[in-house]
Amino acid sequence: MKLSTALSFVLIGAASAFVPSSITTQQASRSSPSALFMTDDAVVPLRIGTRGSPLALAQAYETRRRLIESFPELEADGAIEICVMKTQGDMILDKSLMELGGKGLFTKELDTALLGNEVDICVHSMKDVPTWLPDGTVLPCNLPREETNDAFITANGKYKKVADLPDGSVIGTASLRRQAQLLSQNPTLKCVNFRGNVQTRLRKLDDGVVDATLLAIAGLKRMDMQDCATAVLDWDEMLPAVAQGAIGIQCRSDDERSLRYIDALNHMDTHVCVNCERAFLEALDGNCKTPIAGQARIIDGRIVFRGLIAMPDGSLKYETEATGSIDDAKEIGRKAGEELKARAGEKFFQMMVEMSPQQVLGQITK
Repeated sequence: MKLSTALSFVLIGAASAFVPSSITTQQASRSSPSALFMTDDAVVPLRIGTRGSPLALAQAYETRRRLIESFPELEADGAIEICVMKTQGDMILDKSLMELGGKGLFTKELDTALLGNEVDICVHSMKDVPTWLPDGTVLPCNLPREETNDAFITANGKYKKVADLPDGSVIGTASLRRQAQLLSQNPTLKCVNFRGNVQTRLRKLDDGVVDATLLAIAGLKRMDMQDCATAVLDWDEMLPAVAQGAIGIQCRSDDERSLRYIDALNHMDTHVCVNCERAFLEALDGNCKTPIAGQARIIDGRIVFRGLIAMPDGSLKYETEATGSIDDAKEIGRKAGEELKARAGEKFFQMMVEMSPQQVLGQITK
């Protein structure tokens, strides 16, 4: 069966907003932290900002579902509005993320809408969110994390693992992190810039454009497409990206209404691990040419962290592990980043700055 048969995921009405309707003031208890704001007896909707890809929409609707579960009054018609917008990262697909500037490509337009009071909250894939946030915004909420590993995918499951790929095989990936770890295992592999939503990438694989690709298993699961995965790679084969598998919800720092809503959704274990990983990334301050991976887990009540930085061609790789108290999660991540930064040395990062996009992206860039 071709992978394209799994590409029929549809969200009914995803691109349309909920039309507000009137309810009485008595139906919305103002004494409750979750009370709907009312203007002239009309519902003031909670507006959710999201990208328009199928995965982004799945995450926005997952947020909507959890909000309604926690606050049943939000099930009323017009109580929640999904606001879909395109980001720079969505619109320019013929260039790599590195060539476009890397950080913030999937969040800038959402940030602008949030600060302009066009939306009340924004739902993000956390691995797309820069370690800095615009002034006046906060990101206090993470939903329960999905499995963080990468999925290895080949057409018709021809190759079952990375080691099975013949020398010279072409891998479709837009991720320098994945490229570096693949090439460290087999330097003969060629990585081609692979952009677009999940369905587009799988279609290209099905058409024989590449021999294999890698995607986050979390995204496939959220779209009920996990059967497309040939294998799920463990951390020894492919250490995932910082905050992979986590959904974050951002709002304005002075928006008490939105803060009350999303505070009820926060999954503390996920929040702690994501904060640890993002502290690691922030300490490294790697530019968009730097392959970085970092993952934290809570095991027996303690944080267990693994981190990695590498050259884009996989020729050089530095790894670290750390364990400590949950209360020290951010500090553990920060110290792990500082350790790798010291071990790699200034020359390592200077080489990243000086490398051309062609050198960074490998032999195949289109």
